[in-house]
Amino acid sequence: MLGSDLLLKLSADHDVVGMDKEEIDIVSAKECREAITETRPDVVINAAAYTNVDGCEKAREECFAVNAEAVKNIAGACRNNKIRIIHFSTDYVFDGTAAEPYREDHPCHPINVYGESKLAGELYLQSMSENYLLIRTSWLYGAKGKNFVGAILEKAKAKNYIRDTMEKTNAKTEAASTLSVVDDQVGSPTYTKDLAAAAALLIHKNAQGIIHITNRGSCSWHQFAVKILQETGFDDIEVLPIKSDQLERPAARPAYSVLNMQKFIQTTGKMMQPWQLALKDYLERCKL
Repeated sequence: MLGSDLLLKLSADHDVVGMDKEEIDIVSAKECREAITETRPDVVINAAAYTNVDGCEKAREECFAVNAEAVKNIAGACRNNKIRIIHFSTDYVFDGTAAEPYREDHPCHPINVYGESKLAGELYLQSMSENYLLIRTSWLYGAKGKNFVGAILEKAKAKNYIRDTMEKTNAKTEAASTLSVVDDQVGSPTYTKDLAAAAALLIHKNAQGIIHITNRGSCSWHQFAVKILQETGFDDIEVLPIKSDQLERPAARPAYSVLNMQKFIQTTGKMMQPWQLALKDYLERCKL
């Protein structure tokens, strides 16, 4: 998702070499060194991650290999040539107990394996590179890859089909016109196209250190789902609020993971667009 939008955005002004997992295994230090030697880049951007939060609980070794050891490999390959690194991390490095948006210097305390692995990757980057930009973001969705927006719309379309079938047979339709979504997790939905543009701006500004980037504003997953359905004409489907523990998922999630954006605003003089407008842009772009 993010990689494709970064490639699209940055290719307008730079020579960009995109490598997916078919071209490079970033868990291999040797392949990372060979890729750096071959391409001789000025900047290396790592948008790869093991992002299956629940899956990470059962695949801890693989999760840490991709989210931590691979960052170590990339940083090591770049260090001798002092190549700049742009790396993406997550709101899940925080525990979700804050009462206000998390600043970049807030102590990290992840509550699941995914967050632990991403924090480990951050620490490798910070200890091995003197020329890095670490971007933390949250709740990504975009034109390519699985995401929450697409999942909600798939369920809505399935509900509509079931309801139509039930109506034709005069069956009960109440269950077919409802969705259940958690309302006790709050964060900031972020459109990868907007994130890619913000990252490009920071690269141009030669920004360094840790910077938080999300679309502006915050909501619960429940509020996000309601907005998605409103924007796509599925208003007749009721979204029922439920609590996270009702889902019985393997990984705990932060209850509150909104990120403070002041550093980004001060660095660039720009503000990200509100998540509601970003969602409209995405839906229009993808014609969903």
